[in-house]
Amino acid sequence: MGRSRRTIPEELLLLALDPATGTTAQPQSLDLGLAGAQLVELALAGRIAPDGDRIAVVMPRPTGDPTLDSALELLRRRGSPVRAVHWIGGPRLGLHQTYLTHLERCGMVHAVAGQMCGVLPTTRYQATETAISREIRARLDSAIRTGVPPDPRTAALAALAHAVGLGKHLYPGNEGRSSRSRLRDLIRHDPMGGLVAHAVMDVQNGVAAQPRRAPATSGAGGGAPGASGRQP
Repeated sequence: MGRSRRTIPEELLLLALDPATGTTAQPQSLDLGLAGAQLVELALAGRIAPDGDRIAVVMPRPTGDPTLDSALELLRRRGSPVRAVHWIGGPRLGLHQTYLTHLERCGMVHAVAGQMCGVLPTTRYQATETAISREIRARLDSAIRTGVPPDPRTAALAALAHAVGLGKHLYPGNEGRSSRSRLRDLIRHDPMGGLVAHAVMDVQNGVAAQPRRAPATSGAGGGAPGASGRQP
């Protein structure tokens, strides 16, 4: 629909969308992944930055994307940096449906009404711009196949895809085992993507109460020592 670049939450959802069934893989963990993907996208846009294992708003100016700006405003209202694991594990169930509606409005998917057991109404979603889905998948495949460090967007997307369990959806069976392993290894190529991907996995594993030591980075926000005394 005219945009040259999709956001990471949009790309993650398109990866999860099954073209055969019109349903999304890993629907429960996908909400967590989308919340994390919003953080990565906001960081790439210069609106937030990591502060140890926390997220700080550094520029509250809206991005122009309504779904991202809603998340940015919620972060701004917190008033102080929030732990990534607490933000991702917050009460935002149904985020994947929000993004499906957003993608439908943008013309990237269309809804198909149906029935379950001939009675219960259902809605499936199918991609309308399949070239976009193929391009997204090709970027992941290339990073896995070549071993060349991917760009930050692709690295973050790979980290989140692994974190929500899309590896078995994208690379199924025994023949996909090595690809799933390499998908997991791509997490190291983007510090912000790694931070939120680990937070997604921590929420799923029920260890959100324990602070995670943030990976050392050379960029802004290396405030991990000062973060340890703050309350969530």
